Amino acid sequence: MNSSDLFNEKKAAQAAAYFLYRSGQAMQMSVLKLMKLLYLAERRSYEVYCEPMIGDRLVSMPHGPVLSITYNHMNGEMESVEGGWESWIGDRENHNVAVKNPEQFHSPEDDLLELSDSDLEILNETWNGFGHMSKYQIRDYTHKYCPEWQDPKGSMIPMTFGDLFRALEFSSEKAVKCIDHIHSLRAINTAFEEQCA
Repeated sequence: MNSSDLFNEKKAAQAAAYFLYRSGQAMQMSVLKLMKLLYLAERRSYEVYCEPMIGDRLVSMPHGPVLSITYNHMNGEMESVEGGWESWIGDRENHNVAVKNPEQFHSPEDDLLELSDSDLEILNETWNGFGHMSKYQIRDYTHKYCPEWQDPKGSMIPMTFGDLFRALEFSSEKAVKCIDHIHSLRAINTAFEEQCA
């Protein structure tokens, strides 16, 4: 089981915008560093709340763990929903991405309305812990301290919740409860989408 059917593009875009905002006046960052920050925030959300912030598919790639649908948006390989990735993040250029309209960005609390207070707390905690690192330092950190990552030998390996929860040292009982909770979220999400269709 994976969580890609819980993927929330608007939250992915706004979480990315949060980190770009925190990066400084230019509001831009390397794709590699941004992806690692997003992954570490998503990982922390699972650790604290037993549920995702973004709901992306987790995979191992050569430079570490990746949120694969978000990565496809970063590379311009997916169509964006209204208010989604393309509304917030500019096109990738020279391995960097930036906030699309930085002059219109006042503060995360005022502008990033898809993100809950608990989401913002996790993003802030992640930035405070890792924002000072270079793209290669944070990549190396995930290689060393995210044991759910496996070297894919130049390819890509899907990551399961079992992989993640073992790496987070959840007990078997806690892992089962978390997976049941995620199943419930998926059912709610599916029912909501069917109502809106």
